[in-house]
Amino acid sequence: MSSQTKFKKDKEIIAEYEAQIKEIRTQLVEQFKCLEQQSESRLQLLQDLQEFFRRKAEIELEYSRSLEKLAERFSSKIRSSREHQFKKDQYLLSPVNCWYLVLHQTRRESRDHATLNDIFMNNVIVRLSQISEDVIRLFKKSKEIGLQMHEELLKVTNELYTVMKTYHMYHAESISAESKLKEAEKQEEKQFNKSGDLSMNLLRHEDRPQRRSSVKKIEKMKEKRQAKYSENKLKCTKARNDYLLNLAATNAAISKYYIHDVSDLIDCCDLGFHASLARTFRTYLSAEYNLETSRHEGLDVIENAVDNLDSRSDKHTVMDMCNQVFCPPLKFEFQPHMGDEVCQVSAQQPVQTELLMRYHQLQSRLATLKIENEEVRKTLDATMQTLQDMLTVEDFDVSDAFQHSRSTESVKSAASETYMSKINIAKRRANQQETEMFYFTKFKEYVNGSNLITKLQAKHDLLKQTLGEGERAECGTTRPPCLPPKPQKMRRPRPLSVCSHKLFNGCMEAFIKDSGQAIPLVVESCIRYINLYGLQQQGIFRVPGSQVEVNDIKNSFERGEDPLVDDQNERDINSVAGVLKLYFRGLENPLFPKERFQDLISTIKLENPAERVHQIQQILITLPRVVIVVMRYLFAFLNHLSQYSDENMMDPYNLAICFGPTLMHIPDGQDPVSCQAHVNEVIKTIIIHHEAIFPSPRELEGPVYEKCMAGGEEYCDSPHSEPGTIDEVDHDNGTEPHTSDEEVEQIEAIAKFDYVGRSPRELSFKKGASLLLYHRASEDWWEGRHNGVDGLIPHQYIVVQDMTSRRP
Repeated sequence: MSSQTKFKKDKEIIAEYEAQIKEIRTQLVEQFKCLEQQSESRLQLLQDLQEFFRRKAEIELEYSRSLEKLAERFSSKIRSSREHQFKKDQYLLSPVNCWYLVLHQTRRESRDHATLNDIFMNNVIVRLSQISEDVIRLFKKSKEIGLQMHEELLKVTNELYTVMKTYHMYHAESISAESKLKEAEKQEEKQFNKSGDLSMNLLRHEDRPQRRSSVKKIEKMKEKRQAKYSENKLKCTKARNDYLLNLAATNAAISKYYIHDVSDLIDCCDLGFHASLARTFRTYLSAEYNLETSRHEGLDVIENAVDNLDSRSDKHTVMDMCNQVFCPPLKFEFQPHMGDEVCQVSAQQPVQTELLMRYHQLQSRLATLKIENEEVRKTLDATMQTLQDMLTVEDFDVSDAFQHSRSTESVKSAASETYMSKINIAKRRANQQETEMFYFTKFKEYVNGSNLITKLQAKHDLLKQTLGEGERAECGTTRPPCLPPKPQKMRRPRPLSVCSHKLFNGCMEAFIKDSGQAIPLVVESCIRYINLYGLQQQGIFRVPGSQVEVNDIKNSFERGEDPLVDDQNERDINSVAGVLKLYFRGLENPLFPKERFQDLISTIKLENPAERVHQIQQILITLPRVVIVVMRYLFAFLNHLSQYSDENMMDPYNLAICFGPTLMHIPDGQDPVSCQAHVNEVIKTIIIHHEAIFPSPRELEGPVYEKCMAGGEEYCDSPHSEPGTIDEVDHDNGTEPHTSDEEVEQIEAIAKFDYVGRSPRELSFKKGASLLLYHRASEDWWEGRHNGVDGLIPHQYIVVQDMTSRRP
């Protein structure tokens, strides 16, 4: 290869290296541009967020002030009103109570939104500003470190360039020395060949010294060139080694930078950014969630007040407040004229015949009027029922308007076709007004007829008394409109004397003492109904029932009736459960007294379950006896209900969530969010350990909840279902039951489905299993035997083979 060619190739190598170095330099510059753009984008994002939350804070403050002004405007309007005086006198009407609660909720929302403004201004925006400062500072420091790394990288490449040129130079010199050495060797070989030829010929004597001198000269030149070649070759080898070592170091440094250092540099720029931003957003989320929680708590209070809207109670309240106005006046007394002493209708002749004729005319007229007025009354009742259905229709659900997944057009289209559309509302309102007009027409007709009957009846009775007829004619008093139906037959005979204390929204202890019921009928009847028909109802006590049916059941209990006595599964289970919760939620004094709230909450700190149960027991034992009896009955039922959690999805914890706010009210001044979790834990503990907490029937007399409830007047009265009978069977020693097969007529049955017992008293069996039945314990349970074990068998899971042997 010629020197020109070598020079050209070396030039190409240098150019390729410089292009590679230039590309690396460009990449390093672009890397900083990318990181700088990312930092600028983050700063812009943070700036936009600060501006957004600053504006949102202003809106929240403006909204808070507007709500406060709104509430204050109407509050000042009613401070001196009569309703405000009623509140002071504890004669608050239920609609006025709802109005006060709405104003209170408005003030509460005002405070909450002011708090939101404070959080946004003094927390969220400050955090975002701090993050912006962190982004600028971290990028600056990262850039300083990055520039230092770039300098080190370029320094390594420059060193590589230097050793590469050194290597090329020494390699070129080594090649040149090798070429010169080869040329000297050729000359020596050529000279050696000539010397050999001359030795064969006869040379002249004078030519020999001259030839020897030439050989020595060539040998000396060869030795010199050999030394130069060896020296250059050693330098080339060392330069090549340095070049290869620096090449490996440079490639390793570049590889490390691009694979690790660049990623670490980006991490330095990102240091804490995402975590800080996440904490900021979580502050925002916490504020919004707590705002919603506070709002829901206030709305729950209003909902409770709406549930307690009671026209009958308000009517009595108004009449009690204005008792002098509504109190019947004194009867008119006979005012004799000029000393007339006769103050009775005279039936002596000759007016007796006239009075007798008048008496019979009145009697005939009354009979006709009563028939006509009774027909008017029936029409009036039917119209009232129609009007009640119109007034209680559930047209208040506006969930469709908040379906954010839909487009605006689809929401408007759906809303136009729903029950809440303006056309449908106008039609219903027109029908309602038409029905109201018909109702008032009939009401006027009924009242006029009743008044006429009352006047004629008074005359009739006085004439009857005056004429002295033997037997008293049938009284013609009529029934006022919307009179409640006669009380139904109750499941158990109870003293239903007139009770001066309210059942709902009253004092439970006073009601029990006044009514003579060990447990309020509403509690016992609702629990019995759920026991019979609702143990497997999914979401019981969590899913709301029909408000119309809840009010109907509640009003029946208020009248002293038992609307659940017929043992027919016609009532909605969720509505019955809603009545039970409504009763406990509305008690004047909650089941768990507020003065023992802190004592009960403090038991949560005890980690040992046995200690916690003992402490709760010591607290509850101080309560009145009647309260403990009701608690024992209720929590035994809730424990039984939780055993069906596989079907009803209501384990002790879920039941505690439903009953915690109902049974154990959080005192004023306490944080409801933090306290509610403790309340739920206390209720859950009592549900699970109710047998250890409450006294046994031997220690405290009173009704005891039975898992097997009958549909008639008695509970499970089977000889096999006495307390402890099934539990005390010795399963390990054989199959001998307490009652022999000869003593009880047995009925054969086949299992229709698989069944797994949920308590020691319930038997488990497979589909197609053969069962022996002893006795019908209730409408839903049999006492029987399976595989030599006695226990309870559900009626709906079996097919009875021989019904003729069943006992009456």
